[in-house]
Amino acid sequence: MKYVCPVCGYVYDEEKEGTPFADLPESWVCPLCRAAKSSFRPEKGAEPPAGAPAADFAMGEAEKLSWGQMAALCTDLGRACEKQGKAEQAAKFSMLAERFTALVPPEPGASPERLEALLGEEIAAYPAVRAAVDARGDRGAARALVWGEKADRMLAILLEQYREQGESMLEGTGVWLCTACGFVYVGDAPPEQCPVCRVPAWKFEKVEG
Repeated sequence: MKYVCPVCGYVYDEEKEGTPFADLPESWVCPLCRAAKSSFRPEKGAEPPAGAPAADFAMGEAEKLSWGQMAALCTDLGRACEKQGKAEQAAKFSMLAERFTALVPPEPGASPERLEALLGEEIAAYPAVRAAVDARGDRGAARALVWGEKADRMLAILLEQYREQGESMLEGTGVWLCTACGFVYVGDAPPEQCPVCRVPAWKFEKVEG
């Protein structure tokens, strides 16, 4: 039996490893991205999470997004352009992201629980958005969606760990952000290669505060 990490795609092969997945300790984490054991799914049938909206997502609905959501979308698209060597387009998306970010009002009642709920809603929406993007054959947007979903799933895992461990989770370690895809890594140093978009360690920035 094989189990797949939903964040970086690492496959735990029971036959190759010699230890049943169920026998691994609950503290075991993905060796590449440190996602929790509980987030792994069997290789077969590990597709879209339950609760995804049934309605199709129309690209015209972008006008219904908040300033923050527009900023995040432009940031992801800018990074996708950068990955593809399209510097001019990347710069334009980055400029738009900065303008939208400046319009974002303070979030009332901000808390880990609130962020966790918002992440859950966003992750549940990915299948419908992906279907709309695939129907249009937009490869750049499709790649940005893949990166965004994996980065969001890692954030959800980190929030769950933070809820269980509190501030002790961050004592004596660092938090690193991949500037290419938004993947967040907790550790003494950034990984040699981003598990999501495969950029080298120098693309990571340490998050302070």
